[in-house]
Amino acid sequence: MQAVKHWLKTSDSPLAKICFDLINSLRFFQVPSISLIHKPLYWLHNQLVNGWANLTRILYWTPLFKSRLNQCGSRFYLYSGMPQVLGNLNIEIGNNTRMSGISTLCGRSCATKTPQLKIGSNVDVGWQNTIAVGTRVELGDNVRLAGKVFLAGFPGHPLDPVARAQGLPETDDQVGDIVLEPDVWLATGVTVMAGVTIGRGTVVAAGSVVTTDLPPGVLAGGVPAKVIKALN
Repeated sequence: MQAVKHWLKTSDSPLAKICFDLINSLRFFQVPSISLIHKPLYWLHNQLVNGWANLTRILYWTPLFKSRLNQCGSRFYLYSGMPQVLGNLNIEIGNNTRMSGISTLCGRSCATKTPQLKIGSNVDVGWQNTIAVGTRVELGDNVRLAGKVFLAGFPGHPLDPVARAQGLPETDDQVGDIVLEPDVWLATGVTVMAGVTIGRGTVVAAGSVVTTDLPPGVLAGGVPAKVIKALN
């Protein structure tokens, strides 16, 4: 088969060129878009897809996920399936909070006390977020987490290469609380390391890595994240 493909692509033979053009014509053949037909079909497709998504969200994914929670407030909105929950983890969620099902909530498996994840009211937990709870992670009211945010309360591996090769867990000094005070906004791709507190109303720019505490009411960014300016 590979020899035939190579012959079709490289041969100067008229037969090879005719066959190659014919294959490409079939490969890239498209049915023309007819507005009177395809616009209603597009609308119908969206209605069916959205209707099915809402039906499964209401009747299946949301009650299934809520059964795993220690506490859940009113008007919790879960979309795009159900988050993956790994390890031992106590989860509390406030009122009017929204969470993407394409996210991971993880508790440290070798913790002496059950890790605690507390999510306040009116919080957004976006697409492909990972919240790794070593001891405690707390998201205050009105916090916004954009896509691909990583709250790294524990690393999962020790620094010592011998221990790491043996599959041993991280050491206790690598683990810490993460606290996002109310009104914090983490933009796309932000990573927050263990032991960090981010002050009220602070905004962290996309792609930043937060390794130390940030004060309230500032814009911060960079690797590692530094204060750029005050917001008030």
